[in-house]
Amino acid sequence: MGSGHLLLASGDSAVGLTILLICISAAAGLALGELRVLSIHLGIAGALFAGILVAHFGKQWAMVADPAILGFLREFGLILFVYTIGIQVGPGFFNSLRKQGIQLNLLSAAVVLLGAACAWAMSVLLSIDMAAMAGIFSGATTNTPSLGAVQEAIKTLPTLRSGLTPEVAALGYAVAYPFGIVGILLTMVLIRQLFKVDCAAEAAVLENESKGNADDQVDRVTLRVANENLAGLPVEKIPGIRALGVVVSRIRRNGQTEQHIATPETILHEGDLIVVVGKKAALREMTLIVGEVSSEDLFTSPGELTIRRLVVTRKEVLGDTLGELALTQRFGITVTRVLRSEIVLPATPELAVQFGDVLHVVGPEKGIAEASAQVGNSAKLLNSTNFIAVFVGIALGVIIGSVPIHLPGMPAAVKLGLAGGPLLAAIVLSWVGRIGPLVWYMPATANAALREFGIVLFLACVGLKAGDKFFELLAGGNGLLWMAAGAVVTLVPLLLVGFFARLVLKMNFMNVCGLLAGSMTDPPALAFAGTLTGSSTPSIAYATIYPLTMMLRILSAQMLVLLFCR
Repeated sequence: MGSGHLLLASGDSAVGLTILLICISAAAGLALGELRVLSIHLGIAGALFAGILVAHFGKQWAMVADPAILGFLREFGLILFVYTIGIQVGPGFFNSLRKQGIQLNLLSAAVVLLGAACAWAMSVLLSIDMAAMAGIFSGATTNTPSLGAVQEAIKTLPTLRSGLTPEVAALGYAVAYPFGIVGILLTMVLIRQLFKVDCAAEAAVLENESKGNADDQVDRVTLRVANENLAGLPVEKIPGIRALGVVVSRIRRNGQTEQHIATPETILHEGDLIVVVGKKAALREMTLIVGEVSSEDLFTSPGELTIRRLVVTRKEVLGDTLGELALTQRFGITVTRVLRSEIVLPATPELAVQFGDVLHVVGPEKGIAEASAQVGNSAKLLNSTNFIAVFVGIALGVIIGSVPIHLPGMPAAVKLGLAGGPLLAAIVLSWVGRIGPLVWYMPATANAALREFGIVLFLACVGLKAGDKFFELLAGGNGLLWMAAGAVVTLVPLLLVGFFARLVLKMNFMNVCGLLAGSMTDPPALAFAGTLTGSSTPSIAYATIYPLTMMLRILSAQMLVLLFCR
């Protein structure tokens, strides 16, 4: 009896063997993914192909993973992956739909929908079963969560005809994935060559355009009170101070050397120096109201006031506005600005604080220490993961994903499934931030670790499940046909939208690269875009369209199965 049969002699041994094969596939796949050929590498998708190889050769020694265990771990890995994606993109999801992102999101949606249309056309023209074609669609667009959605959708169909199994979709994904990676890179290079793009010049143009939004950046200025009409007025009565959203943080009396914290009740005198913090456009207007810009910067002048950064980590203050916190009135300090997810916000009284917000404050050491205790400022809490919130969020996602949605013309009720449900729940919960005692915040390091663990686990299980049929598919001839169909699904939408964006919309090449990489939710493509352009600016467009694109890819993959797998 072979060693594999001995290992499978009991249930515990089946678990051990399955975990062993998954770990081998994951470790070998991550190593394989690091290998680069002409700056192209598989990344975490290497776990899929390693799983295929382990399953193929392991079968010869009767080392076969338990299908039930593989199924459970595959779904669990998928849930971890999509949930952590939702937590990551949730706070900025609705911001990505702002005016400046509408055009990019519409173009990205066009790439997704054109890809789905191409998948349907290839299924009809080449007589490829839609279950396989939906997997090809996922692989050709390098989108792993959509593969999970396809497999979930197949299992929800009322009846499963012969050959219609989730593994068919996995085979299509594996066959189409390699060219999915290469195709997007070829599209970027082709557009650059045909339009003779000067990447350095394009990057400079985009940088100059971004400076046009400099008025929205938060800055500070020291002003001299030269408007005699302000003499005797408190700071809060300065005309337009609330409408402009600026904060007066420091004051030095005319003729004195010592500076003080400025409160809303501080009385102004002609000749006083004050520090005003706010958006640059607002500071220019405040200068006209107050008097003139001083050549002296109070921030560099000696004094007892200290500048600190306090992190909001205390649950009790989450959702409170800066006005409700009343840090100035209670502790004699002033919040000059707020840093949230690397975005600088003006410290207006109406701004509600969220977990992880960084408050830039100025004031005496004692007042800052007291304010620190009030808002939390705990590095330990900031870097710890609230697993109660994680499990509650996942549970809500599973419930949402299992709710049937009955649509006209559908052979079965539509469900978001284990791919869409946790993703949607995470996006909404992280955007809300807090419900009662639960805070939906996850440190970046923990998020990245859980996300990569989940996707590697999912891909390794998919590879082990599909491995015994993969080489049969290639040897039988259908593999080449599926590859050709995948190439069409990859290239046609990218070329059409890419050329339209460049030729008709005159879009900057940096944004075109970010658009193409984001529409495929492909981090390696984004890295290649940075190398190709010599600039990090494509990441701006990538981040703008990523959340909506991820949702559309999952939903469109499901629709292909539910509409056309009859």
